[in-house]
Amino acid sequence: MTKRFKPILGLAMALGLTTGAAMAQDMTFFRIGTGGTAGTYYPIGGLIANAISNPPGSRECDKGGSCGVPGLVASALAANGSVANVNAIAGGTLESGFAQSDVASWAYSGTGIWEGKPAVDKLRAIANLYPESIHLVARADAGIASVGDLKGKKVSMDEPGSGTLVDARIILEGYGLSEGDIQAEFLKPDQAADRMRDGAMDAFFFVGGYPAGAIAELASQHAITLVPISCADAGDTCAKYPFFANDTVPGGTYEGVAADTPTLSVGAQWVTSADQPEELIYGITKALWNENTRKQFDAGHAKGKQIRAETALAGVGIPLHPGAERFYKEAGLLK
Repeated sequence: MTKRFKPILGLAMALGLTTGAAMAQDMTFFRIGTGGTAGTYYPIGGLIANAISNPPGSRECDKGGSCGVPGLVASALAANGSVANVNAIAGGTLESGFAQSDVASWAYSGTGIWEGKPAVDKLRAIANLYPESIHLVARADAGIASVGDLKGKKVSMDEPGSGTLVDARIILEGYGLSEGDIQAEFLKPDQAADRMRDGAMDAFFFVGGYPAGAIAELASQHAITLVPISCADAGDTCAKYPFFANDTVPGGTYEGVAADTPTLSVGAQWVTSADQPEELIYGITKALWNENTRKQFDAGHAKGKQIRAETALAGVGIPLHPGAERFYKEAGLLK
């Protein structure tokens, strides 16, 4: 649940908020669970947090100030990714978070990786943000040209609680492999990249928008390759898991990888709980799609350009939060 505080004088002074109006206004704190700092969730979360925030005392939107929700202070928190964010929302320790479309659907319905666990039936969507590409990064000298070549290799599947780990297991299965066929490790992307620099890791999976910081940094220092993944080669994976879509990481995205690399993608979605107030989520959704936010997305991150209102409902497989639904209906994006 959101936390509301009457700011005391010391806090107001620390924030530079000394007017009586600022002192009288409630502050609402709203957390956004993201992923590791080396991925895409974290910087995108920071952009969104800035866009929807409007602390007491801020200049008005039409006067060049914040266009966020009055009194709202949002923050992006580094976290373990999709699964961990959904669990935190369900447990009430996060107000919202980012999750892959597959993970959100499984959690809400109690299927897939949530089979046998209580369904997160209060999970609600605010928006679909952008496609997340499955990266399979390999050392250029590791002799890995296809997913099948991972057999016997040291491969990081990402850390427990991440959506990447879920998808890595599905991809291996689609290509006729299992964790038992590889030397599996479970590390964050930046940790896996460090191991690859030292020659102690052959490949690692990462699901996120490109360019991913950890991969870009690695590619600037060490010769890598991106391993192709496709629906055509992954057995019945795409038929069995329809949230996967064919995707391409353009050549030149990462240093030394000149050719386009076919892969799969899932949607990155911003989710919350049905327990969050309708008026708050309505205001947040409205601020998310404000024209000033558009400018921040375009300038703030390469993936920000793909966060667009016309795809805000694409691939959303869980109910919208009533506040978000109200905004989309008013905006003519939902009947």
